[in-house]
Amino acid sequence: MNCEAARECIVLAAYGELPDDQAHQLEQHLSGCEDCREEMEAVAGMQKAMSALPVSDPTPSLLARTRVRLDEALDAMPRSSIFARRWQSFRRGAGRLASAPMMASALLLLGAGAGGWGGYRLGRKVVTPKHPALIAKSPAPAVPILAQLDSTQIARVSSVMQEPGTQELEVRFDRVVPETVFGTVEDPQIRRLLVAAAWDRADPRAHANSVDVLAQECRSGRECANGPVRNVLMVALRYDRSAAVREKALEGLQPYIGEDIRVRDAVLEALLNDPDPDIRTEAIGLLSPVEADSSVREVLQTVANQDDNPYIRTVSREFLEQVSQQIQ
Repeated sequence: MNCEAARECIVLAAYGELPDDQAHQLEQHLSGCEDCREEMEAVAGMQKAMSALPVSDPTPSLLARTRVRLDEALDAMPRSSIFARRWQSFRRGAGRLASAPMMASALLLLGAGAGGWGGYRLGRKVVTPKHPALIAKSPAPAVPILAQLDSTQIARVSSVMQEPGTQELEVRFDRVVPETVFGTVEDPQIRRLLVAAAWDRADPRAHANSVDVLAQECRSGRECANGPVRNVLMVALRYDRSAAVREKALEGLQPYIGEDIRVRDAVLEALLNDPDPDIRTEAIGLLSPVEADSSVREVLQTVANQDDNPYIRTVSREFLEQVSQQIQ
């Protein structure tokens, strides 16, 4: 083994993927080559250092973008005809059987041929569209595959191709497959799904329920120390269109007003800008832990002088008077 071949095997050896025969050759080469030994030590050291780093799961959005890019890359590749692809599939299958006994190979080839022919006939019956010209040529009526699908099950159509000289179409599409998981809020997978639903407003009911559950967890002091849960509640408090959702988010953030300046600022923004007077009133009552803060007093003074609701102006003035008496 020369140095060029050894360098190609070093990475595989570092990750335990090198076959035994090549591993023996690599060991013999490394025993007499100082440069390759140094490279082997460097690769092994890098692999050891990287293995010590924490591994984070990919986000659902990253997985979705990756799948879309993969589909687009596959669609951009030149495609052969249906018959060429079937012939290539047959050749690959025959190659795998080359090392099998003669009788077993013959039986498997016979079964594969019969199954392929039956699948081909069935595929034509299912996929071929109901076109008058094709019905005249085919003794069996065709059933369009899309008739068996609900439109809500189709995520997107990725490609439409027609075989030259025929009326056969190949339509590739992605199906939306709903899934269900069961667990408690302490389950990391359930919590990630709750955070994703709280960010996604496509389904208002799922969105509101997820914010409610996360707010209850924060209110009880469980599983709310991490950033994503607090962030999603602060965004809901600032921007959600539903007053009920904003109120739930405000209740969930209440325990953290005194320790997290971002939460304090979100509550102050709600006090200044929220269109619901009940939420603005509730925000005033939650400011007790930070009542001595100068920015809190400035916001309360602004609300006491300018708020459109007389009750909120009165409550703000009373709160400021209590703060002044405590400071004195």
